[in-house]
Amino acid sequence: MLTPYHQSNYFTLFNADSLTLIDQLEDNSIDVVFADPPYFLSSGRKMDIAGRNVHFEKGAWDRSRSTEEIDQFNNKWIKAVRSKMKENGTIWISGTFHNIFSVERILVENGFKIINLVSWQKSNPRDIVDGQHLTFSTEILVWARKSLHGKHCYNHELMVQLNGGKPLTDVWKIPTPGSWERTCGYHPTQKPLRLLYRIILSSTNEGDLILDPFAGSCTTGIAANLLGRNFIGIDQSKDFLDFGIRRKQEIESPEIREKIIKKMSENPEEVTVIINHCRKGLMEKMVETGICYLRAGDSKGSLCITPGFERLSYVLLHTNGENCKLFKLKSKGKFNIWTKETLEEYGFEPSHAPYYIVLHFDNSKPIPFKQLPNLKESVNTYIAKIKPLSDFMGIK
Repeated sequence: MLTPYHQSNYFTLFNADSLTLIDQLEDNSIDVVFADPPYFLSSGRKMDIAGRNVHFEKGAWDRSRSTEEIDQFNNKWIKAVRSKMKENGTIWISGTFHNIFSVERILVENGFKIINLVSWQKSNPRDIVDGQHLTFSTEILVWARKSLHGKHCYNHELMVQLNGGKPLTDVWKIPTPGSWERTCGYHPTQKPLRLLYRIILSSTNEGDLILDPFAGSCTTGIAANLLGRNFIGIDQSKDFLDFGIRRKQEIESPEIREKIIKKMSENPEEVTVIINHCRKGLMEKMVETGICYLRAGDSKGSLCITPGFERLSYVLLHTNGENCKLFKLKSKGKFNIWTKETLEEYGFEPSHAPYYIVLHFDNSKPIPFKQLPNLKESVNTYIAKIKPLSDFMGIK
């Protein structure tokens, strides 16, 4: 009988060596594995990074090893998790050139099918000024399926919607962890919640079981919990697991939970939705014609463009916060300026301004969405606003 180090609300942690404990887990029970194994970078040397003398030493677990030793280590834990995965299960493994070639080779040798190599491009990498290296700004994620044949979980439609109607590519531009992710402690190789948010949304369903055999500060578990997935994490360090437990306790506060979900789902390149109130008859006419219009500017006549307009890809029409319908724009971030008279030629009866912003949308395909933010905000209910698409997609 396994005794957890911590267990609460579908969030289970074990303090143990992964190679020892994985064998005790139930066979064919894991939907997805995310693993951030040692990169074997620690050498004790120092380097000048942005004018600071940085010591490359994370601990004995990350100490540099020979190629043969790295292969042996990867073979042991990959072989161990394979038997615990469901036949259609997938595994994500992060790394750099120090370990990722070994990981890819060992996966293939153990019968996995490589699905993708994803480049995580850090939008805020630390500069290296030693004069001998390019700045390290990328890590690699190997995504592989246990079975050579058959289908695995990939929420293609959801990712297309979140990516502005285009299929998601294998280059992800995501910043490193922010200060809002480090309020409960410190881990030297902590992954950003935004990275795990995308991985979990793309390759799991609500209620799935996710295993992280090198849990560290439990970023995988926090993202999984916030997205309604079950989590098992294993780590040798009680200090790191305690950090993860504090993070789990933090999100038990509804206010903090909501704040972190919002931050986690943010993406500087994410497409946006314009929310536009219109009376019932006008809304029916907009849906009929595929034309949405709103006043172009303030009472003084100046044109006001809100940040995020350049990423605008969807329009949400509503009447007093109800009867909401979501449509995809025909052109991302583009609009026309029409006169009152031009709108009248299309059967509209505008009366508040001489000029209007006009957006053309595909009225043949209303888009279903998972949740609806509260649009009833007193007088603000009637004011057009721009929101990220993730406010409507991805989180229950």
